[in-house]
Amino acid sequence: MAQQIRTSAEVGSAAASIADPAPLGLFGFALTTFVLSVMNAGIISAVAFTPIVIGLAVFYGGTAQLLAGMWEFRRGNTFGATAFPSYGAFWLSFAAILIPGFAVVANLGKNPNPAVGLYLLGWAIFTALMTLGAIRINGALSAVFVLLTLTYIALTIGMLTTSTLPAAFSNVFTHIGGWLGIATAIAAWYTALAGVLKTVGGAPQLPVFPMAR
Repeated sequence: MAQQIRTSAEVGSAAASIADPAPLGLFGFALTTFVLSVMNAGIISAVAFTPIVIGLAVFYGGTAQLLAGMWEFRRGNTFGATAFPSYGAFWLSFAAILIPGFAVVANLGKNPNPAVGLYLLGWAIFTALMTLGAIRINGALSAVFVLLTLTYIALTIGMLTTSTLPAAFSNVFTHIGGWLGIATAIAAWYTALAGVLKTVGGAPQLPVFPMAR
């Protein structure tokens, strides 16, 4: 039996029939970022609430974003297909750092912060590069990526300076990173809600400020 060949129009039609996965990815990212950032800002105890972050990082920030990214591949959205699986992998790898059974922290010695700082620096670079794409899409998404880049930079400084500068200096940047992370989560929630409201229709709609092409 001859293999059926789908035309490009048929493929495009099938992709269009898939629900927009971006709100799912953004909501997963926003909630997980918010909870961790509240801890980084010093609003709640990081030690007491770490298990909550692990659960969110594995299932919502990690798995949900990874799935959203796979659906973005299906829709032909290269930006979303790159961003969501990447940040899903970030949360999964971050959870692995926090889970004692993986022994990541134990194997890093007495002061794991510089290694974690290098890890965050890599994510800061990646996010800055993705920001170049976000600013060509719309203002709401641009705000998410600009704030996230600043969040990573602040947290990186906080981690990398723990062994060379007074702890108070490092804590200040960690707290700044926490507050920037909260702002990032708010921007991501806004962008996600705008996507949901667009699909269900009606008023009011949230503007995302599309960029001129």
